[in-house]
Amino acid sequence: MTAPDGNHLRERSTGHLVKELSHQVTTLARLEIQLAKAEMAEKGRMAGLGAGMLAGGAVAGLLALGAFSAFLVLALAGAMPAWLAALLVAALWAGLAAVLAWQGKEKLGEMGPPVPEDTVESVKEDIEWLKGQPR
Repeated sequence: MTAPDGNHLRERSTGHLVKELSHQVTTLARLEIQLAKAEMAEKGRMAGLGAGMLAGGAVAGLLALGAFSAFLVLALAGAMPAWLAALLVAALWAGLAAVLAWQGKEKLGEMGPPVPEDTVESVKEDIEWLKGQPR
């Protein structure tokens, strides 16, 4: 067998080969950690987007609820009792709040489990590869 640098592996000492293997395993572990960090950062961004949508929906609902609700109640109060107009406006806002909450929950669900799945799979492959190496 020939090593990447052109030397024959049989000409190297066992100690040198063990040292090289140790270095390679350490490098592999560092790379796996970097992959896990990158994957978790991406999942964090997706969770942030979903949470931001939920918060935005809540703020928008509260801001619009005060001003527009008063307008609608006053507009409808000319055609029906004021209490019925207020009830209809409240039902409208409750429906909108439910839709926004559902969409935010869907967005958070797209994130999947908070586990670096690609890294876990890669580590499993690395372990299987190491098991298959001659001792």
